[in-house]
Amino acid sequence: MPGRLDGKVALVTGGGRGIGRSVSLLLAQEGAKVVVNDFGCEVDGTGSSKVPADSVVAEITKLRGQAYPSYDDVATMAGGERAVKTAVDSFGRLDIIVTCAGVAGEQMIGNVSEEEWQRVGIRQLKATFAPVKFAAILFRQQQGGRAIIFTSDAGMGAVGQAVQAAVGEGIIGFVRTLARDTGRYGMTANAISAVARTRLSPRGIQVVAQAAPEALRRAGLGAASPTEVWQGPGSPDDPENVAPLAVWLCTEPASHVNGNVFGVRGGDIYLYSHPVVEKSIATIKRLSLDQIVDLAPKAFITPGGF
Repeated sequence: MPGRLDGKVALVTGGGRGIGRSVSLLLAQEGAKVVVNDFGCEVDGTGSSKVPADSVVAEITKLRGQAYPSYDDVATMAGGERAVKTAVDSFGRLDIIVTCAGVAGEQMIGNVSEEEWQRVGIRQLKATFAPVKFAAILFRQQQGGRAIIFTSDAGMGAVGQAVQAAVGEGIIGFVRTLARDTGRYGMTANAISAVARTRLSPRGIQVVAQAAPEALRRAGLGAASPTEVWQGPGSPDDPENVAPLAVWLCTEPASHVNGNVFGVRGGDIYLYSHPVVEKSIATIKRLSLDQIVDLAPKAFITPGGF
């Protein structure tokens, strides 16, 4: 039976392990030719290895799919460009980019060193930006392409995740702007905030449970009912639960889906709302501090705080 992505070429960064591996395998099962990019570093960003990328390429080949490894560090501009070039050199084109590459870091804000900020914050943002930049140039030239960019729910208030929160929300802003910048050229860009047990987030759903309760309630991520029992294969924390949404965003029926932030948690898929102005003070002149002192509590403050 023909695959939904026959003839397409995909680049998956961080494709050698965790969510990236699951996405790479499902893309190949749907007929895409896949460049599996993985620098093979440890969770803290040190070291490198060809084993993760080679292993997934071997899995895809065993399933009679087509894949090629890339070992570039996409947290550098040169590495991001080379990864995109590898896809074009190997398969003649690039239609899809999925960014899963990242590093781990958990520190309360008072303990975050400059080195930690550079290692986690700057590196992870750049690992998203660099390959997507060069893919977007190509997508504009060919008038089409899909970017599926992974982020996290840390920005909702996860304890000890100050740097990851900054990264996650930065990626969301990047995706929304990317969608506006490139939508006119036939490219789509969407983000996925996934909760799964991987090397970078071994606690899986427990991490989300630490987030601010009100933020979780608004997002529909409250604690599951005790009567709810997982009925699928594996467990709710498995990375394989994330791949179908990512691959669907690459298919023709999703060609109109652009600039959104989706979430996946176990068997649940949800769509985040875009930021909206909830309350305002509207005037036709500059307010003085005295006027704000008088008006702000009436306009903005509700019992219990903002």
